[in-house]
Amino acid sequence: MKLIECPRDAMQGLSYFIPTDQKVRYLNQLLKVGFHTLDAGSFVSPKAIPQMQDTSEVFGRLKKEGTSTRLLAIVANMRGAEAAVAQPLVDDIGFPLSLSETFQQRNTNKSIGAALSMLDEMKELTLGAGKKIVVYLSMGFGNPYGDPYGPEVVSRFVDILKTMGLETVSLADTVGMASPESVHNLFSQLRGDFPTVELGVHLHATRDMAWDKIDAAYSAGCRRFDGALKGFGGCPMAEDELVGNVPMEVLIDYLNSKSDLPLLNSHALSEAMLLADGIFLSTDMTS
Repeated sequence: MKLIECPRDAMQGLSYFIPTDQKVRYLNQLLKVGFHTLDAGSFVSPKAIPQMQDTSEVFGRLKKEGTSTRLLAIVANMRGAEAAVAQPLVDDIGFPLSLSETFQQRNTNKSIGAALSMLDEMKELTLGAGKKIVVYLSMGFGNPYGDPYGPEVVSRFVDILKTMGLETVSLADTVGMASPESVHNLFSQLRGDFPTVELGVHLHATRDMAWDKIDAAYSAGCRRFDGALKGFGGCPMAEDELVGNVPMEVLIDYLNSKSDLPLLNSHALSEAMLLADGIFLSTDMTS
């Protein structure tokens, strides 16, 4: 079981800037908890995502000694990938590839075809540096733009990525459109069709829907889950009302009920929750 905590996603859409010192303190506390991966920042244009303008400095001040937690950074282009690769503490490069042409243009100012070509080039760069790519299939459960969508579309994209040698793929419910049934059905199909691909989910859900969506993915065989403490987050590039991330605390409670919770430092987790209370000052979007 792999738990990916996503403070980057929780922070990126906030209307106020979190000071660098606070980010560093929070992330260093999360590194003590024992998550498999920490999605800690993004190397993107500060004009597009002002909250992440200090990512280079933040990564330079993180302390990974004594933890096996992997650090992931999101990139949207080759310039961002080069910056991420240059950071010694970055283990994984996350790349958002949209199933929606409209959202791909909105999110990265590139067509899907151009994004795939760039992803191939990015693969060579990251593998050469001993790092790994995690592809996030944005709008993985549908889109609000009327672009073509269906299980066959998702399957075609996963097949392309597998052929490219990219075998960690997370299905992202970018605007919270997925139902528990669609999560279960899609994940079950893909898991059967692509047994060698590590499939995960990055679900967005209101707090009252989170448990059912988690259960749908888990019962379909998912063992890689993204979440964020307190459930904050969402993609500001979607230009829709943000739907929060699956709250990590709900995910932890669910896995505990299944006796499938990885070993976590409960004291460090409690301290991180307290820090989160002081960082996320805006109205709780998951209520």
